[in-house]
Amino acid sequence: MIINMDHLNVIPFDNINMGSEDDPNTALHLQHHQPHNLNLDFDFDYPNNNNDGDLLEPTSLSDPNLDPYEGMEFDSEQSARIFYNSYARRVGFSTRVSVYQRSRRDGSIICRQIVCSREGFRREGNENRSKRQRTVTRVGCKAQMTVKKQSSGKWAVTKLVEDHNHELVPPDKVHSLRSHRHVSGSARSLIDTLQAAGMGPSGVMSVLIRESGGINNVGFTKVDCQNYMSTSRQRTLGPGGQAVFDYLKQMQAEDPGFFYAVQGDFENSTGNVFWADANARMNYSFFGDTIKFDTTYRTNRYRVPFAPFTGWNHHGQPLLFGCALLLNESESSFVWLFQTWLAAMSGRRPISITTDQDRIIRAAVSQAFPGTRLRFCKWNVFREAQEKLSHEYHSHPTFEPEFHRCINMAESIDEFESCWESLLQRFDLSDNEWLQSMYNARQQWVPVYLQDTFFGEMSILQGSDSINSYFDGYINASTNIHNLIKQYEKAMAIRHEKEVKADYDTLNSPPVLKTPSPMEKQAANLYTRRIFMKFQEELVETLAYLATVVDDIGSAITYRVAKFGEDHKVHHVRFNAFEKRASCSCQMFEFSGIICRHILAVFRVKNVLTLPSNYILKRWTRNAKSGVVLDEHTLGLPFNTQESLAARSENLRLEAIKYVEEGAESEHIYNVAMDALHEAIRKVAAAKRCGSALLQTTVVNGSQQLQSCSLDEDEKIQELTAELEQASQRCEAYRTKLLCVMKDMEEWKLRISVKVQNVRLKMKD
Repeated sequence: MIINMDHLNVIPFDNINMGSEDDPNTALHLQHHQPHNLNLDFDFDYPNNNNDGDLLEPTSLSDPNLDPYEGMEFDSEQSARIFYNSYARRVGFSTRVSVYQRSRRDGSIICRQIVCSREGFRREGNENRSKRQRTVTRVGCKAQMTVKKQSSGKWAVTKLVEDHNHELVPPDKVHSLRSHRHVSGSARSLIDTLQAAGMGPSGVMSVLIRESGGINNVGFTKVDCQNYMSTSRQRTLGPGGQAVFDYLKQMQAEDPGFFYAVQGDFENSTGNVFWADANARMNYSFFGDTIKFDTTYRTNRYRVPFAPFTGWNHHGQPLLFGCALLLNESESSFVWLFQTWLAAMSGRRPISITTDQDRIIRAAVSQAFPGTRLRFCKWNVFREAQEKLSHEYHSHPTFEPEFHRCINMAESIDEFESCWESLLQRFDLSDNEWLQSMYNARQQWVPVYLQDTFFGEMSILQGSDSINSYFDGYINASTNIHNLIKQYEKAMAIRHEKEVKADYDTLNSPPVLKTPSPMEKQAANLYTRRIFMKFQEELVETLAYLATVVDDIGSAITYRVAKFGEDHKVHHVRFNAFEKRASCSCQMFEFSGIICRHILAVFRVKNVLTLPSNYILKRWTRNAKSGVVLDEHTLGLPFNTQESLAARSENLRLEAIKYVEEGAESEHIYNVAMDALHEAIRKVAAAKRCGSALLQTTVVNGSQQLQSCSLDEDEKIQELTAELEQASQRCEAYRTKLLCVMKDMEEWKLRISVKVQNVRLKMKD
């Protein structure tokens, strides 16, 4: 007998965790179909459908009392699971999916076991991991139905066990079983309405019970209702929404460079919201090569669906590129958000973007950022692994560190592949669906596959573990829409202070040099303090590395670079002496923008004493923000007399940094610079006192010029400027001569040092 599910009024079942969220077969839902006054239609509901409505409608049932039997056939595995869950509801037990078998030919599932939810036993975990006593739900029940795919394409019942070793649930309690609970489309609509009116879970549940004619007819529990209310977030900002919009309007009025946009209904505040201030947009022009889209605050733990765009500045500190409130999380909404953000950032796409592995976000990124490299947040992957692999984590204490080591420590693709296969074999995980899905997506989260793309992190091992670091300590689970803006501005102010302090430390706290290398001194003068420390670490390590030629054919030479005593860890560097270009198999420079110890070891052998310009990434230098002319018309930022306060402050800060650098080179220049600064301060104070009377605007040949009412002061400033220029030229001439002498000395020191080192090595041999 063949069962055609198109003609059965079976009821789908709920929350069977058996695979990837991308597979619509992984979560089918069952709902009690006894409507009373409230028409609660029960339907299929798939993950990530955003509760936008019902996907399938149940059909008529010709024989509601049909029992399963061996040899019964179904059109698909899904049909078999739906049927068995419908039978389980009638009998009084809950179901779940258990073991399966894959085809060796194409990897597809060909056999599936559907069991009573009380099958098996809970494995004892580490008692120290949790003090909460869990309810015993598994008692070793043997009831099950196994279906196997036939050569005809049908699925047949090959094994059936009907007897249970526990009491069955009576009809008036069966709605509480996990596989029979589902919040239907019409119930969701009513919950949304009641929640928008300010009603809590208890009140909403009371209305549902009354309208459906009893708790048995609701089809889900209060916990299910509460979970839905947490995830739906009312699709509106609620009473605090108007305060957010008032803030955005006020900011735009005060700063024409402030950008915001709303998707959907502006007045009722039910659409997504995006905003970025002038600083965020300007910072993107300096550091917009890599971004992170933080979706941490979308989870049920947080009350506000907040999503910031962040990056890294030249100190390696988190930087903000804009924020969003996600009230609608459909694919089209994410596409709108990414395209809107891109428009605010002058249309320049980043090299790379990091976010979580949400299917909808992945699809939106591919549409909005073609050519941008997508990476999954590794921290989110490891967090999901704790849930998906909880049995292995509890049963095998060594599994978690070995799993992390396999991901983080592999230095080549071959090494990772070998380690992964070994891990699956040793822990018998070859058939684990979640691990298989993550392996299929390995090029988007495993570090060794990503090291050829710039992500702006100091190490490949850093791996986006701190994707939400910008607002850590400012936005948490208790933050609501009313104090979101306050915390947002507080975080912005604190982050700005930290950047200013890092700028000051870079200029006023010269690092301690550890080698006589001219390259180290050059880097100390170029990089910010933190970036220099990373470079210095790589440079010092070269003293323990030996570079030997393995291929000297053509214009490029290939070197084998390994640490003394670690010949099993080898990297290969290809060096072009004419162009002074090198590429390393570790690809650290491509990933982080900082040159690796392996290339530096080759430079040492080839007497490359200073960093070639192509290995100095400007975004990591202390002057990363200077010398860059913003295309204000493209960015839409204010300009001329209408320039925003934020933009003016940033421009003055950059000029002041350059002024300090040049004015502190010698005592004479310092004195000249201080005199000019005092004069400028007096002039600014006079301008503030006199206001517009001191400055008159005249138009000459169509351009605006500012004329001071005090020509004598202008002439004095010009004289001082000319004197400063002459002093700078004399100082620069002395500095150039001194550098030449010092360079010669350093070269001789380095050559002698290398000779001494070689002699020591020969003596050891």
